[in-house]
Amino acid sequence: MTIRMIYIRFLFASLVLVSCSTNQTSKVDEPEFHRGKKLAEHKLKALKEVSGLASSINNPGLLWAHNDSGNDADIFLIDQNLSVKQRYVLAGVENRDWEDIVVGPGPDSARNYLFVAEIGDNEAVFPYKYIYRFEEPAINTAQQQEAITITEFETIIFALPDGRKDTEALLVDPKTRNLIVVSKREEPVNVYQIEYPYPINDTITAKQVATLPLTQIVAGSFSSDGNEILMKNYNHIYYWKNSSNMSLLELLKEQPKEIPYSIEPQGESITWAYDDSGFFTISEINKGKKSFLYFYKRK
Repeated sequence: MTIRMIYIRFLFASLVLVSCSTNQTSKVDEPEFHRGKKLAEHKLKALKEVSGLASSINNPGLLWAHNDSGNDADIFLIDQNLSVKQRYVLAGVENRDWEDIVVGPGPDSARNYLFVAEIGDNEAVFPYKYIYRFEEPAINTAQQQEAITITEFETIIFALPDGRKDTEALLVDPKTRNLIVVSKREEPVNVYQIEYPYPINDTITAKQVATLPLTQIVAGSFSSDGNEILMKNYNHIYYWKNSSNMSLLELLKEQPKEIPYSIEPQGESITWAYDDSGFFTISEINKGKKSFLYFYKRK
């Protein structure tokens, strides 16, 4: 066989290989969600520093949200037009650095619970983090008030095993009721777990259970069945799907897909819709830039 024939065969084989590789990549990276749709422009001054978002279960179609550090200990129930339906206040609590909110399971399997995550620490100075848990309220439209004070809640106190650091993402695993916290400023980020049942008003040390080759993680959310996970930073949304009954730690070892993200001015919040039909994101209000509530519908 001449050198010319060898070269031609090699070139043909290379083209076939590239074609197959391209097809495989296209199939793997095919988006599972439509691009983000703007539902409403964020002009709500009461939530100008929103840093946590959660889909309500007891109030279908509505969302829970709260502000970042330095604001009042307020939790807002809002609609998808970004109108406040009801404001709640955690009695005797300071918003030192609230970073996330989750609706998930708790001690009574017949009820839903809100988890408010006091877990931020920009300067890495606080030895303890706090999660406030209470039964998810259901709005009474016939007896709405300017603000409703929540006096009955439980406090979960924990420290990280490797020192003081900033964390902004809290997830509650629907399958196990375990709490998952993800660090922000490292690369790779660390994943910590607090196993259920966890003591109340007693200090826990969370376990470091995984690392992810990511950075600047600011929010995360489980689907209602616990088989899908979203996490985001300021420029990317990452998506894991558990199709083979893997454990959480096995799932996080898998490479996530990236969902096309409508970049936000300072987007620190993400949540699945209560029926898993898609997910929402929202950004803080950033002077000179428009912010929106987005919905990414499942295909």
